[in-house]
Amino acid sequence: MVSVRDAVCLLGNFPALAGADLELESGEVVLLEGPNGAGKSTLLRLCAGLIGLRQGSGDVLGNDLATRGGRQQTRRAVGLLAHHSALYGELTVEENVRFWSRANRAFDADVEPALERLGLSDRLRSVPVAALSAGQRRRTALAVVVCRRARLWLLDEPHAGLDAAGRDLVDGLVRDAAAAGATVLLSSHEIDRATDLAHRVVRVVAGQTPVSGGHS
Repeated sequence: MVSVRDAVCLLGNFPALAGADLELESGEVVLLEGPNGAGKSTLLRLCAGLIGLRQGSGDVLGNDLATRGGRQQTRRAVGLLAHHSALYGELTVEENVRFWSRANRAFDADVEPALERLGLSDRLRSVPVAALSAGQRRRTALAVVVCRRARLWLLDEPHAGLDAAGRDLVDGLVRDAAAAGATVLLSSHEIDRATDLAHRVVRVVAGQTPVSGGHS
């Protein structure tokens, strides 16, 4: 699913990744763990095809991250929940989910089940995103990911801004995605919760992945 070797990525002149390695198999849930600024979000963005490689190699779902075409194909194929959502504030919840599902070539028929799963199918569906709480915006962004039916889920702090019920909902979505054969790569400050979800943990330190392993 994912093979990244010796990845170096620059943000400006700063090496946000400085030789990172990552291997992901189908159906795995893998937690990226490390301090703020370690490179977790950059590694997620690399796997999403959003940033290029300065050195090293990367393959996601058979797409070469070293080429512009490969990164474009990757962006169309994965489901990314970024730390900052790309939702349009003036559009309603439903309009946002429908817009992004069509932009990502998802099926319109998947919108309604996604809204229901995320608790957005009643009064909230007609509310502009700008009027939502942080947790409601997070649920809307998650509904966009669910609609994509992606084989690779990339989740940057998926529990952020959510109440206890919302965090439980995220956990259920992750487990269901993995059970269906998708691979999930996530970072989270909810370490205990995320560790319980993950099959293994990959530590990110100073843009590198020096230690990784499983847990019981």
